[in-house]
Amino acid sequence: MYKILDIFFLVFHSVLIIFNLFGWIWKPLRKINLITLLLTGGSWFILGIFYGWGYCPLTDWHWQVLDKLEKHNIPNSYIKYIFDRITGLNFNARLTETLTVILYFIALIISLYVNFRKIKKIGCIK
Repeated sequence: MYKILDIFFLVFHSVLIIFNLFGWIWKPLRKINLITLLLTGGSWFILGIFYGWGYCPLTDWHWQVLDKLEKHNIPNSYIKYIFDRITGLNFNARLTETLTVILYFIALIISLYVNFRKIKKIGCIK
């Protein structure tokens, strides 16, 4: 059962990360993309106050599954974990975390722009 959960979290969390980065591209999913980005940021920066900066419940749950599978020496960063696991390489943790935050904010800014640019246009018409 834990192996199935491990694969589920790996796939689901990876898809969510890709959706956070690129979901703003497809117009029908833009609002959902903005919601998932805001939830991600809320998790990192609000729940992070209580659980540690960058906290993500999905990561926490996946780490619990990996613990049951007796997998240890897991990095703090889920992105680093995914890259390391998929490629077999050992990515630099600081670089991975920095790029994660930068790309998150780029995706958030783009998502905010594409979701609210119509409001701005309507405001200019009046």
